[in-house]
Amino acid sequence: MACQSKFENSSHFRLAEADKKEQPFLDRSNTDKIRKTTTCLVMAVWDLSVTVEDLGPDALPITVSVTSDLHVGGVILKLVEKTQIKRDWSDHAFWWEQKQCWLLRTAWTLEKYEIHADAKLLFMQQHKPLYVCLPSGVTLRLRACFSSSVFKAVMGICRMLNIRHPEELSLLRPIEHKKKKKDKGSAEEVYDLTEVPLSSDSKPCLYNGMPAHFADSPQMESVYKMLSGIQPPPSPETLAKLYRPWSGSHSLEPKTFKTWLDSSRCLLQQGIQENDKVCLRFKYFAFYEIDPKYDAVRLTQLYEQARWAILLEDIDCTEEEMMLFGALQYHISKVSLSEPQTPVSSAAMDDLDSALQFLEVKMEGESSSASEILVRHTGPVLTFRPKKLTLNKYKQFWFKFQDTSISYFKSKEESIGEPIQQINLKGCEVAPDVNVAAQKFLIRLLVPAPEGMNEIYLRCENEQQYAQWMAACRLGSKGKTLADNSYQSEIQSIRSFLAMQKSSSNSQGNAHANDESINAHSLVSPRYHKKYKTKQLTPRILDAYQNVAQLSFTDAILRYLQIWQALPDFGISYMVVRFKGSRKDEVLGIAPNRLIRIDLSVGDVVKTWRYNNMKQWNVNWDIRQVAIEFEGNINIAFSCVTTDCKVVHEFIGGYIFMSTRSREKSNTLNEELFHKLTGGHEAL
Repeated sequence: MACQSKFENSSHFRLAEADKKEQPFLDRSNTDKIRKTTTCLVMAVWDLSVTVEDLGPDALPITVSVTSDLHVGGVILKLVEKTQIKRDWSDHAFWWEQKQCWLLRTAWTLEKYEIHADAKLLFMQQHKPLYVCLPSGVTLRLRACFSSSVFKAVMGICRMLNIRHPEELSLLRPIEHKKKKKDKGSAEEVYDLTEVPLSSDSKPCLYNGMPAHFADSPQMESVYKMLSGIQPPPSPETLAKLYRPWSGSHSLEPKTFKTWLDSSRCLLQQGIQENDKVCLRFKYFAFYEIDPKYDAVRLTQLYEQARWAILLEDIDCTEEEMMLFGALQYHISKVSLSEPQTPVSSAAMDDLDSALQFLEVKMEGESSSASEILVRHTGPVLTFRPKKLTLNKYKQFWFKFQDTSISYFKSKEESIGEPIQQINLKGCEVAPDVNVAAQKFLIRLLVPAPEGMNEIYLRCENEQQYAQWMAACRLGSKGKTLADNSYQSEIQSIRSFLAMQKSSSNSQGNAHANDESINAHSLVSPRYHKKYKTKQLTPRILDAYQNVAQLSFTDAILRYLQIWQALPDFGISYMVVRFKGSRKDEVLGIAPNRLIRIDLSVGDVVKTWRYNNMKQWNVNWDIRQVAIEFEGNINIAFSCVTTDCKVVHEFIGGYIFMSTRSREKSNTLNEELFHKLTGGHEAL
């Protein structure tokens, strides 16, 4: 009624009524113009209720009189005037509770947003405090953007911490651990960065190698040194508390429950509130342009994520590899006490891309008994993976390498004729399968085929032969021949890698067996705490330590990452899915360059598909099913069991986005393309 009385008492209303009754002789067209004008001018006024967060939780909502054609910016102006509080409101915006969305387009009218009198709007800051747990286990309290997508919020966090290429990281919901009674009084240390000013610059201004905001005070400088320096080895008690007994089992199902936040939606839309805790982690294992000179924090946090993955057995490794990881961790901690902890570029490894180029992602390997092959000094022999129930475990051939292809023959005498088969290595995957102690030197090739991937194995007799053929295969997979200048350096890198796996059993290793500075149970996963006593573990770790003792701080971290990337399960994220036409649940492994179909019960690889053979992928959002088409008329479809299909869609699109990066475009991040590839029907 209040609205109606305002309308009737207006002068415009009275003028319109007079025109109707007293001037019937007016031209009809003029009458229509007057009616249209008066209608616009007398649009109904209604009340909009807004809660202002800054007034406190007990404050009553503020009522603002608005019209439907009033834009959001005008509503903010009226609201601010009514609060009578003088302050900077530029970071504030409306959050529409019922629709779970922000009203960020201030030029849009209330009518365009479809906002009516029953709308519940909350006027609050867009940047709020958030607890962020880093891969190193350090927790920061900083201001994050709650109104933009998680992708953009991560960009802001990485900009503040001086982490390049934020597209490789994302936010993860923390795993909830049951708190014991004795842990109630223990509080973790938190470093407060909420006073750090927010910057929109893509590159922070550096001062003495660190962002300017960290150079403001000795306290802030110490925080940056902590971010770019490694943490001491965790105590055995801490490891036992975080260790999950199922992590060392062969079942992949427990590894499928990581809950990544949706990159295309904001924090509030996913239930993350002010002062909640999230984990910042590397999500896409396609690391680009890592340079120790500029990536101190990035490289350190990457090492910490790898270290915890090894210690908690989130990624599987052999016992021999665990001892080598322990030796490197011991060496890095030891050297950090005498050398600056900030990684710097070394002459030998100025570019991590070249340092890691020979370590390709390795799939889950077959048992050695299923693929043993004879070898002679004349060269490696080649075999296809034998079929089940076959009596012969290997086939011997004469191997010939030319340009970027390999050819094989029945014997050396027949090598002058036509080969049995010629295989082009360009685009294939080369994976090492080496155990120096057991004198096992296998090269595993995954060659693209219409039905998926063909597995081919090469076995060499000794280290020298292995290094030569491994280097040749790697160059061939990249389209390079043996005449390439990097051939010899590739061989040296492989030999250096092999040297680290040798077990030193000489007297020099025994001389260090009583080193009291080593806590062996802090360097290996808890599974080995029960299996071996400290007196048994220490000599084995120190034996491996002799091969890495001469490495510098930076080189030791790079070497740790090299071996991590060579593990069979490196970079694979797991989801439980149900393939179309199948009656049982299976595991889908998503790697940086391929999709893997895995048997859930035994963990065997059933099929592999590479991204570069993918023609298109689609998601039916109604039935929540992912469909992918590959070259050769290969089509697969599956629905997700343990996660939303949006997560799978985002992983595939994210890795394809990573493959589009180049040195020419490395300074600019194509955010629009990322959302087109990962956002699905909600793409920005």
